[in-house]
Amino acid sequence: MSRLGTMLLVLVLVSLFFLHLFGQKGKPITVVMIPKIKGIDYFNACERGAKEAAKELGNVQLIYEGPTEASVERQVEMIEAWLIRKPDVIAVACNDPTAIAPALKKALQAGIKVITYDADARRDARLFFVNQATYEDIAHALVDTMAKEAGPDAPVAVVTSSFTAPNQTEWLKRMKSYMAKKYPKMRLLTVKPSEESMELALRVTTDILRAYRDVQGVFGISSVAFPGAAEAVLQAGKAGKVAVVGLSTPKTMKPYVHKGVVKTVILWNPVDLGYLTIYAARALCDGTLKKGVRHLQAGRLGKKVVRDDEVLLGPPMFFTKKNIDRYDF
Repeated sequence: MSRLGTMLLVLVLVSLFFLHLFGQKGKPITVVMIPKIKGIDYFNACERGAKEAAKELGNVQLIYEGPTEASVERQVEMIEAWLIRKPDVIAVACNDPTAIAPALKKALQAGIKVITYDADARRDARLFFVNQATYEDIAHALVDTMAKEAGPDAPVAVVTSSFTAPNQTEWLKRMKSYMAKKYPKMRLLTVKPSEESMELALRVTTDILRAYRDVQGVFGISSVAFPGAAEAVLQAGKAGKVAVVGLSTPKTMKPYVHKGVVKTVILWNPVDLGYLTIYAARALCDGTLKKGVRHLQAGRLGKKVVRDDEVLLGPPMFFTKKNIDRYDF
């Protein structure tokens, strides 16, 4: 090889080394963010936070699009359509961790960085999960609040979104375990899905109230299951008699809190969840979010804990009559 050829080879190898070392640090990136479903308060709030972070960073082009119903099939179609255009990052809140995995693996194989937020996929189908709080924190907060409001020996029911949504199944598993350990007299009567439909949540809760006359508490563990369950209790004339505890946005639950149907709304800040997701996407491309990292610096949120392959937003928040009017998401 000539001297010139050797020098060129060295330059190429050095360039590849620095590309590997620094990735896309500082370069403009495109992030496609796919919620479970578009148009509901919860994911509207996530979108707001994501847009805030993208604008703040200045080098992130955010494309936010999702299905109009909670359909993993539609999410898969969207992911596969984006494979051709090769964005830098796909961030998705998964409707089904297993069904979505093959499409996410295709994205990884195509060189697209994949993260999940709000609801995880199988761990081999993504790089990091931006988790709103630990599953244990949320499960314990729900059960402790129900024990406080309905009693430690109350017969209770759960209205979930679906039996495949990963966050729902993980919360429910830990709720049952914690209930058995800390409140062994609390009886779980039934678990019903509402498929991200407030109307269906209202119907199934009404059916629960009719079928289980002794029910003293209903958990609504999705952002639409909770208001649906609260509306059913209100319409049945059982406000103050049947406790309704769950996860949803303050904006959605405010009327039920002021009417005395709901005492406590549990959630995290979904605006912050969307914001953190974009910071995680940027850090992943910059090479500062990688295996072994313990913290992520995330703008106005400060330093966030990274535990293995999860970025944690923080502990859940509690909204009551005293503070719920302060929040607009």
